[in-house]
Amino acid sequence: MSKIEELIQHLVLEQLEQNIFRGESKEIGSKRVFGGQVLAQALHAASKTVKPERTVHSLHAYFILAGDATAPIIYNVDRTRDGGSFTTRRVNAVQHGKDIFVMAASFQKSQPGLEHMIPMPNVPDPDALITDQELAQKFGSAVPEEVHRMLRQRPIEFKPVEIPDLLSPVKNKPFQHVWLRAKGEISHDSPSNLHREILAYASDYNLLTTAMRPHEITIKDIQLASLDHAMWFHRDFRADEWLLYALESPSASNSRGFTRGNIFTREGKLVASVAQEGLIRLR
Repeated sequence: MSKIEELIQHLVLEQLEQNIFRGESKEIGSKRVFGGQVLAQALHAASKTVKPERTVHSLHAYFILAGDATAPIIYNVDRTRDGGSFTTRRVNAVQHGKDIFVMAASFQKSQPGLEHMIPMPNVPDPDALITDQELAQKFGSAVPEEVHRMLRQRPIEFKPVEIPDLLSPVKNKPFQHVWLRAKGEISHDSPSNLHREILAYASDYNLLTTAMRPHEITIKDIQLASLDHAMWFHRDFRADEWLLYALESPSASNSRGFTRGNIFTREGKLVASVAQEGLIRLR
């Protein structure tokens, strides 16, 4: 079974009641639930209450408490509105009797309209780059084994354009570009919402590390945690084909880092945009 098939299995939630679902967690090297997992599962729960011809075009979420990776998560879906063109859902994720995450998402049926988009940045093709897993292997035992294991277990593979120095970071501009795709092929008859759920999962990577780039610090120096996450889906795409994540961090202040990103296909089509603020607290 491929890594992406394992992720898709985790997105298939157990339906307990009409609007109540239960999901299991997958550890990725931490006892805390990965934020991208909750985001993708919540989106999947919402999509199960929406007509299949409507796809998600935006979501806005808050991470309230750190999730427990050893316990199931209950997703309560509120059917806020079913309109002629748009459908709105709210989702609460609950563990141990407390909300750990809330999200609002909007779905829309396909409609013709005005079209424009910004151009994709001029960066090297993914075939000319190595993955972050291969990069860590180059450093060998200098990189902790738990990091190697985490990179192997990821259902998404990443190829950074700006190669980081994992051992001796230096100050850089608050920009980075990363190619990403699912580890494994996704069935060609999969619905568009599944590809969007997988991209929502992947979108939680690399945001806060972009906000770290202007500062000469490593992961060991700070505490990182996603606080909120917004995402807009502009056009259809396949999550098992290379996508470019172009990231920038305009600001960091008050122990918070703000980052936004645009996601393009290999052919230069803008398919999604992301914004996130997260905790960046010096230890």
